[in-house]
Amino acid sequence: MTDIKLGRLPDRTPVKLTISISPDLQRDLTAYAAIYREAYGDEQSVSDLVPHMLAAFLASDRGFAKAREGLAERRK
Repeated sequence: MTDIKLGRLPDRTPVKLTISISPDLQRDLTAYAAIYREAYGDEQSVSDLVPHMLAAFLASDRGFAKAREGLAERRK
């Protein structure tokens, strides 16, 4: 096998997830999409924004990061 700098790319196959949300959350997400459009002049659907919102939330959750590290250690 050829040794190259870039490693194998991770699996990027999208996973479809269907959830039910409250009407209040739907209103808030719709409002967020409208505010996003005003801020950036770029209209994005709620379904396009939510994965990025969830990723940002998980990336900023230090408790989750620490617990995930502990979980990975226990699985070794």
